[in-house]
Amino acid sequence: MSNTNVEIGKSDVSVANPETSLVDAIYARRSVRGFLDKEVPQDVLNRIFEIAQKTPSNCNVQPWKVYVASGELKDELKRKMVENVTSGVEANPDYPYRSTFENEYRKRQVECAVALYSSMEIGRDDKEGRMRASLRNFEFFDAPYVAFIGMDPAFGTTVAVDVGMWAQTLMLTMVSFGLHSCPMGTMRNYPDLVREAFNIEGGTKILFGISFGYEDESMPANKTRTIREDISANIEFRSS
Repeated sequence: MSNTNVEIGKSDVSVANPETSLVDAIYARRSVRGFLDKEVPQDVLNRIFEIAQKTPSNCNVQPWKVYVASGELKDELKRKMVENVTSGVEANPDYPYRSTFENEYRKRQVECAVALYSSMEIGRDDKEGRMRASLRNFEFFDAPYVAFIGMDPAFGTTVAVDVGMWAQTLMLTMVSFGLHSCPMGTMRNYPDLVREAFNIEGGTKILFGISFGYEDESMPANKTRTIREDISANIEFRSS
């Protein structure tokens, strides 16, 4: 980290907050679902993505392919995705997604949904409100930027893990620069729109997306907080 002290969130920020430790960033990172209409200086974007590029990967192949849309291109992608959803165009993701969960995984999924909808004051029987909340995904939660993350389809799940590590590094770095983000599986639903928008050739397949920018703290959804299980639920230590 730089030793230069800066005020995070201002338009002239060009270095990370030196007082933001990795642990601080991990605890501060959360999925933000409402952003300000405010551009991030290009030098800040460049620095954030330069840092994320340090992510480890199998044999250092650096498999992530990332396409960041903003401005008119982002608006056009948003328009087309919303149109697809509202007109009932079936999703055609490059990679399958398991949408049903069981046992403790289902319990956590429900708890997450309850926390989010409670923050937004959307009742269980409010179908219209829930549909509107779902559509917000395809509006990128009004974020000024959306990154589509993909990889060569020749890679399998092992290398996809490397792409996931890159995304985590990116999101934690964003926190240090006063930004927030929302990783979005829904951004895999219409990959052909992404390939068309970026003139992608060579068969890159889209895994997911990340909307990001400066948080709009007035958005009710951004008051949502979720909890994590005690490590005993996921971790087992043994010495013999």
